[in-house]
Amino acid sequence: MKMLLGCSLCLLLLLSCLSEPVESRTLHLDSCSVNVHTHELRKYYSTMRSDVLAGDSEIGIKLLDRPLMKDVQEGQTCCFLRLLLRFYVERVFSNYASSEPQQQRCSSALANSFVSIRKDIHKCHCHCGEETQRKIDSLHAEFIKLQANQAAQKAVAELDTVLEWLEALGQKTR
Repeated sequence: MKMLLGCSLCLLLLLSCLSEPVESRTLHLDSCSVNVHTHELRKYYSTMRSDVLAGDSEIGIKLLDRPLMKDVQEGQTCCFLRLLLRFYVERVFSNYASSEPQQQRCSSALANSFVSIRKDIHKCHCHCGEETQRKIDSLHAEFIKLQANQAAQKAVAELDTVLEWLEALGQKTR
């Protein structure tokens, strides 16, 4: 019995060593760098994506569009990301609810990841320009036009845009 238990333990240790490492990308945000596990973020979002999109009843409204994220001014990437993460942590995830436990776990994991990235960015001392603040203010303005739960659903449904932007930042810094 002891030998069987010992072999099982060795097998578990071997399997844990062979598991795929979590890929981290270093994002160079103006004057600082942060590590982001974009693969992990994508995995959580992919798990909940179809249900989130199906629950988005505000088809004609767009909170985040690619040009908004693409046209971040030089030297404002750090600030924009810090403010965007703040928006998601404080406004979106705090108002998002799903009846599915798996969706709720993925949402919590995304929120925790965003909090962790935010903590790393706070060490950077990003400086925000007026244009960047205006972009985030317009995002907030669109968000409050909807009821809190609808707005949160919409913002989570648009996380694909955020993840694509983060992945593109990671590509530029390689």
